[in-house]
Amino acid sequence: MKRLFTSESVTEGHPDKMCDQISDAILDAIFELDPYAHVACETATKTGFVLVFGELSTSCYVDIEGIVRKVVKDIGYDRSEVCFDGNTCAVLVSLEGQSPVIAMGVDEALEVKEGAERDELAMIGAGDQGMMFGFACDETPELMPMPISLAHKMAKKLAEARKIGKLPYLRPDGKTQVTVEYDDDRVVRVDTVVVSTQHSPDVPLEKIRRDMIEFIIKPIVPKGLMDENTKIFVNPTGRFVIGGPQGDSGLTGRQIIVDTYGGYASHGGGAFSGKAPTKVDRSAAYMARYIATNLVAAGIARKCEVQLAYAIGVAEPVSVYVNTYGTGKLSDDRIVELIRAHFDMRPAAIIKHLDLRKPIYRQLAAYGHLGREDLGVRWEDTDKAADLAAAAGI
Repeated sequence: MKRLFTSESVTEGHPDKMCDQISDAILDAIFELDPYAHVACETATKTGFVLVFGELSTSCYVDIEGIVRKVVKDIGYDRSEVCFDGNTCAVLVSLEGQSPVIAMGVDEALEVKEGAERDELAMIGAGDQGMMFGFACDETPELMPMPISLAHKMAKKLAEARKIGKLPYLRPDGKTQVTVEYDDDRVVRVDTVVVSTQHSPDVPLEKIRRDMIEFIIKPIVPKGLMDENTKIFVNPTGRFVIGGPQGDSGLTGRQIIVDTYGGYASHGGGAFSGKAPTKVDRSAAYMARYIATNLVAAGIARKCEVQLAYAIGVAEPVSVYVNTYGTGKLSDDRIVELIRAHFDMRPAAIIKHLDLRKPIYRQLAAYGHLGREDLGVRWEDTDKAADLAAAAGI
């Protein structure tokens, strides 16, 4: 049975992604000095200003305004000609202390209050309620769905071509989109590619289209997946001169599908950027990805989605769910048993095992938090695969 599936990505100059990077850069700066800080930092932007707001409990001081300006200029918004200037924009800050009620639940889990052993990995309760999903499949070497994998790589290539001066007319804002055709759940071809990139006003559309095909699309999309029927759209509106926060407002956490699996898998709704790992929106989503990746790497399933759910202040997840879409070599119930036996899903255990109290977050805030083998993050490791395969009898 044939079907089409589409995913999109955005460049680091997209206004929402700009906000994500600012929020995570602030988290990194705080974690450099205080890795046990509680941080929930949001950012919003529009023409000429950046607003940083949220909750923060820490003993250290960081220069919020300086961090904001550095991130904006690093992205490429360093003069008015590109629609935003990190040197002169207004920076507004409204950060308050974390609610003591939330802190009370995070700092001492309900299980400990009720008499459970006070060991290191039992102490922390989940920083919020909610459900988080992780996913992996065998469509790409990094075990990510093909549409989002290709879209991310093209978006990253756009930024690279701009920053090294290969295509000097490019500006920071941009989007990519890939539609993949499947037959019997296997990738067979790329049906459609869309690239929309901000550019200087003096470059002809014909040159942009020619360059995008030659320098952005062809180096990323495997030649064997494109054919004479593959449709390519480059800046289909004709011009994309006004971009960034001048073209659209930006807000932390508004690209959660871009950050994860491009819509290919379920999403619990929680954003990642600006949140310390006591917030299970972030840490448990990374853990669910780690579990799914190891199950697929072990050969237990070709495709696997894992859901974890938590109650605020409680350490143990309230539920663990698995869906292997009929590709599993074991029943989904048996796979849940394996997960519970091989993975500690309490927040403190997740933080320790995935090494999350380090300033690693800004690098994740563009081009996806998952499938990032290039960054050496722990949730992409497949170190549990051999043990899982042995336990499953594979």
